[in-house]
Amino acid sequence: MPFYHKLGKIPHKRHTIFKKPDGSLYREQLFGTIGFDGMSTNSYHEHHPTQVKEILGHKDVTPKIAVNTNLKSYKFHGFKTIPQPDYLDSRTTVLHNSDVSIILAAPTESSKDYFYKNADADELLFIHKGKGKLRTHLGNLDFKYGDYLLIPRGVIYKIDFETEDNRLFIVESRRPIYTPKRYRNHFGQLLEHAPYCERDLRQPYELETNDEKGDFLIKVKKENQLFDMVYATHPFDVVGYDGYNYPYAFSIHDFEPITGRIHQPPPVHQTFETDAFVVCSFCPRLFDYHPESIPAPYNHSNIDSDEVLYYVDGDFMSRNDIEAGHISLHPAGIPHGPHPGAVERSIGQTKTEELAVMVDTFKPLKITEEGMAIADDSYHKSWLEDNH
Repeated sequence: MPFYHKLGKIPHKRHTIFKKPDGSLYREQLFGTIGFDGMSTNSYHEHHPTQVKEILGHKDVTPKIAVNTNLKSYKFHGFKTIPQPDYLDSRTTVLHNSDVSIILAAPTESSKDYFYKNADADELLFIHKGKGKLRTHLGNLDFKYGDYLLIPRGVIYKIDFETEDNRLFIVESRRPIYTPKRYRNHFGQLLEHAPYCERDLRQPYELETNDEKGDFLIKVKKENQLFDMVYATHPFDVVGYDGYNYPYAFSIHDFEPITGRIHQPPPVHQTFETDAFVVCSFCPRLFDYHPESIPAPYNHSNIDSDEVLYYVDGDFMSRNDIEAGHISLHPAGIPHGPHPGAVERSIGQTKTEELAVMVDTFKPLKITEEGMAIADDSYHKSWLEDNH
């Protein structure tokens, strides 16, 4: 996280005595990344955060790959994933490589009997349907339709839903997720040309501090294994913290589109970055204003990256037969572009109401068995002019 945040009570100086009202010590934890070189947070706990009572076992959650090497465009029907009560059980990995997994989830109930921690990956949750509260050991965040929730690796969390019909598009990244470097100055402040600023990013606003002992189950994901670990104290026992490493929320509706006289390339829609992929937000915007502009995108050869588009809302002007919840995969190595008739339809149009999330990966994506179960196997033929 590129700017400082403080919540709760902390001592005047780090690594110094910080006493409870009864004279005993609060327990300090440095919650850091990339050794001691990345972003970190100093948190203060009612109890030692290290008290493991038992490891009950683990289960393998490695994605099962159906298509290992792919050179075919696919469309996936995301809303065909079956809703399930439990949040973790509902997570369906559709696409995967060594850097990132593309996951769909449709939980119908709040997290109840356990806490969850991903020890390997940052998680970017996009809320397509649903409303509720993300509860974490570093504070809580309310969420609703259109929100991105960025949960750094190692954060312990639960999700409380106010709704039963919930749809999440999740980007699970083994690489740290940041705001794009070109949007920031060397101090880390977002610059004037950035499509959003710090006041658009919502920080945790509420700490749950529980001074409780007992048996507390935390499901921890590590190297595609899900471990059931029982801790002796409540994981939400932080009385205060400060630093740069914490979860935050950003609404796609607060992304300010960058437009021009002629069609602008996808990087103007960039919202997040890693060294292995980027995430972009396609939002309602005015079209190009050159008198002879073609608003529809030109054909493009994906030489170095796979392109994934998750369609959220509105009419995506470059595609035919696309609905909310669909995912398109256009693999590296072959061109893709607007469907037949899309260019002609776009001429003279002044604006679009489309809403979509794009993930471009620099390593090829593999398609899972669960992904193939919701795949349109004929999508790659949808550019044939004889079909339209």
